[in-house]
Amino acid sequence: MANKQADPEHQSAGAWAKKYYLASRVVMESVLRPFDLGPTQWYVMHQLMTVGPTSQRDLGRMLRIERATLTGVVAALVRKGLVEQEPDPADQRQKVLTATPAGAALWRELPDPIALILQTAFDGVPQRDLETTVRVLREATGRLTSLFPKGSES
Repeated sequence: MANKQADPEHQSAGAWAKKYYLASRVVMESVLRPFDLGPTQWYVMHQLMTVGPTSQRDLGRMLRIERATLTGVVAALVRKGLVEQEPDPADQRQKVLTATPAGAALWRELPDPIALILQTAFDGVPQRDLETTVRVLREATGRLTSLFPKGSES
């Protein structure tokens, strides 16, 4: 009898969620590499280009990125001339991030890796199946994060 663990048909939902995440990350990195951007840099640019100037502290919370990691990502974007970092007028200790004209120009050139991932992964999947998948994963995530709620504001 075949080993059920090795049989892809019998792997857990969690295993498939992880495989999906890893595969989508490879696609995202491949799409962004020619533009010298990483996925986290893209998410920062996405926020700045779709919402506008954002405090660095709020951005870290929204993207669920540790402060040290975000500091490095922002420093790289500033070094590339894509983002400006200015003191927050309301609290000089905090920083507000804004896309530069060069950042906006790059953004207009970038393909949307999320749209590509979603179109490729879910093309032809019935809407009710997608809704069920989202509901199940949302509920499972909620149950898991309630075990150790610190840092799981979602």
